This record gives sequence, structure tokens and C-alpha cells, in this order.
Amino acid sequence: MLQKVVRSTVIDAPIERVWAVLRDFNSHDQWHTVVDESRIEGGERSDQVGCVRSFALKDGHRIREQLLTLDDREFKSTYCIVEATVPLQRYVATVTLKPVTDGNRTFWHWESSFATPPGMERELRDMVATGVYEAGFENLRRHLAQGADLLPRSAQPMPTALPVACRRAVQRAYGGPEALVAEHAEAPAPGPGEVRIRQRAIGVNYFDVYLRKGWIPGMLPLPGTPGMEAAGTVIDVGPGVSGLMPGDRVAYLGPVPGAYASVRCVPAEWAVRLPPQVDDDTAAALLLKGLTADMLLRDLGRVGPGTRLLLHAAAGGVGLLVAAWARRLGATVIGTTSSEAKARVAREHGCQHVIVTRDYRFANEVQRLCGGADVIVDGLGDAAGEQNLAALAPCGHWISLGQATGGLQPVDPDRLVQKSATFSRPVIFAYLSSPAQRLDRTQRLWAALADGSLHPPVIERYTLDAAADAHARLESRLSVGPLILVA
Repeated sequence: MLQKVVRSTVIDAPIERVWAVLRDFNSHDQWHTVVDESRIEGGERSDQVGCVRSFALKDGHRIREQLLTLDDREFKSTYCIVEATVPLQRYVATVTLKPVTDGNRTFWHWESSFATPPGMERELRDMVATGVYEAGFENLRRHLAQGADLLPRSAQPMPTALPVACRRAVQRAYGGPEALVAEHAEAPAPGPGEVRIRQRAIGVNYFDVYLRKGWIPGMLPLPGTPGMEAAGTVIDVGPGVSGLMPGDRVAYLGPVPGAYASVRCVPAEWAVRLPPQVDDDTAAALLLKGLTADMLLRDLGRVGPGTRLLLHAAAGGVGLLVAAWARRLGATVIGTTSSEAKARVAREHGCQHVIVTRDYRFANEVQRLCGGADVIVDGLGDAAGEQNLAALAPCGHWISLGQATGGLQPVDPDRLVQKSATFSRPVIFAYLSSPAQRLDRTQRLWAALADGSLHPPVIERYTLDAAADAHARLESRLSVGPLILVA
């Protein structure tokens, strides 16, 4: 039979101060008198979920415990005994803090369940309840009363951070995919307002191809590293950063390239925490493309029931998201693809009609199917220009999102006047001008993924050293869905 021990108390200190001590899985030898010495195995961080602490008690027993969960928003952690000389079997414990508004104090709830050998139930239950939990409450009170960890984490002096070795893809000339070469480098310590991130997944976007080719040299001076988005774990934070801590899982996108790296420093305002149900690969594959889809449908296209949407490259990374989301919003979605195989994928993701064309002729079929498009999302560029004008419905809106076939020629306003049409060429970062906007759009993206409006992406993965291969694949027009680099 499992035993259960539950103890609670109130600590006369703010919750941030108490949590700063308890979230450190290796701090108990500093404040709990029953612990003699402790270390984290394998050189892992003491706030890394999955790390194992090995420690000795003053009575000579040795215990190995593993950190199972750590939630900085709920001020909660869970851990278990992996191995011990004391006979606590299947031991799992949870520490939870809650703020007490009266006097800015902290409610501390500590509970565990475990099995014991027959006849030792009361002895071990009392040991945990009194010798560990109740003694721990008093020990931490004394620790804090002595001024230990008096400052909140954001105000504590930061240890001197050193550069971290990393791997990154660099190009020293503009050109084809072969211009990308992986090499060893160092990621500097985070500066004021920055976070340093151990990146596990990096998004690959067609915009990266434009930069590699030198179409926007001002954005990627040589030598340079492409990439606008990634996901991973915060290593450390620079001065002035609040709201993010080491160990937080985050994703980011930003207007300055450099994401093709295993470690990178970025402004903290670019980053958003990842919910547990969104893994790093999915975040890197969806963040920029998903927020772009949100901008296209919500801000520019104002897509809703009855909207006639023409979507080029409908089986691409952005295309699949736009098609599925637009269909859920009630739009009629017409896609163009370059092959029947891609057409099947586009249909599975929301396109009611798909036009297969490799010569960019589609206007007559669009007019036949729906009488013209209210909104066109165009990532093709030059080769589709004239056909887009012909495919527009009166008062339609043409959104130029990319230029896979070459730079778009200037659009003649008089041609637009003929249909009272409008034209826009948006940049997603203009629609992410504040952290609040970024968070709002991101939450809408994760909600759409959770409720089935968006399908989990089928991701093509390449190593960071194979960034050139990923670019070649993207440009081949053979890929379906998003590509990422795994660092």
C-alpha cells in the first residue's frame, strides 16, 4: 500500500524569493540541515528537467533523485527517487508554491507518495513528514532570515558568462546552396536585454534563399549566417531581462538573420515560451509561417465565410497553413501546385480546387471555378504577375508574399484601377511591433493547432551541417511542407 505524506506552511517571504531557492534542484545542501553534500550528475544544469542529483544525508544514507517537471509559471516541481539506501520505494514528491497576498508571503505545499517494507510504514512516514518536510520548512525560514538569496533573481549579480562553443552555417559569398558551409564558432555571452539559447530546431524559409543569393545584401552582409527563427532552451539571460529564465523552452523569430546556429543570443522580446504540447521541431517549422498565415488571413485578406481565396504554392510550408486555416474560416480555397502529388497534399489540407500548372497559367480556370479571386496570396513573383491580375475579382486584393520565380515587376496602378483592386507587399515583422502582438498571434497559432484548424506538419529534417542540402531541396520544388535544421 502506498503511503502519502502532505505538509504545508507559510513562509514570510515573496514567492519569487522562495522559488529562486527551491527551483534549484541542487540547492538543498545549502539550506536543509539533513543534507550533507550534493551534486548534479553528468554536469547538467540543476534546473534541467531530467537531471539527477546524488546526495548524502547526515546519517550516512545516500539518495539519487531525478527532476521530473519544473514549471516557473505555476511555481511547481516534481521529482522521484531513482536509487536510495533508505527503503523508500516508488517515491514521488511535488513541491508547489502559491502567493499569499496578505503581507506578500508564500504558501508552500509539499507532498509525496511512496511504498515501504512491511512493518516500517510509520517509521518512514514520520521520517519524511518530520525529518524532511517540517524540518525543511524551518531550515528555509532560517536560511532566508540570514539574508541568503535576499534579492529577486532578476536583481542578483549575474555570474560572469563566458562564450559558448557552437556550430553555425556561414556564407562568404552570395550564390547557390553550396555557398553555405558549416563551421565551429563561439556564441558570446548575452548582452543587456538578451537571452542565449541552445537551439535544437531551426526553421528554413524561402526568404533565407533570397538572402543567400544576395537579393537583399543589406540584410545579410558577408560573411553572414541566414535564418530568421529557431526553437530551443534558454541557457542564460543578460542584464535587465525579466520573464525568462534559464531552462525555459522558447521559440523566436526576428528581423535580423543568424538563426542557422546551435547557440545564439537574441533580444528577449523576440522570444515566446513554448507550451508543453508544442515540441521544438514543430515550433521551428510553424512559428514564422504560422504568424505569416495569421497576418494574411486576419489583417490583409480579412478572410471569412464566402471569401474566394487563390493560393499559390499551396503545398508549401505557408501554403498548407493558409489553406487549412482559411477553409476552417469558411473560405473557398483554390490552390496552384506544380505536380499532381502536391495537389493531393493541398486537397488534404483544405483546398477545394487545385490547378496543376508548371507554366503559371491559371487565370481562366480561376474565373471559371469561382468568378475571380477576392484574395490572392502569391509567393511566385514575376512569372505569375499578369495571370494574377487576370484572376482577380472586382475589388480583389493581391498580396505579394514572395518571389520564387524572380523579382516582381512594378505593378501599374492603372491596371489595378480597372478592377478597383488593391495590392500589398507585407513584411511580417511590421505586424509584430510589440511583445504583446507577438504573444497574441502566437497563442492564436497554438490554439489553431490544438483545435484541429491546422494539421501537425509533416517536417523534413536536415542537420545543421547539411544546410546546403536543405536549400537545394527547397529550391527543387520537390519538398512538401516545412523544412528544419536540427542542431
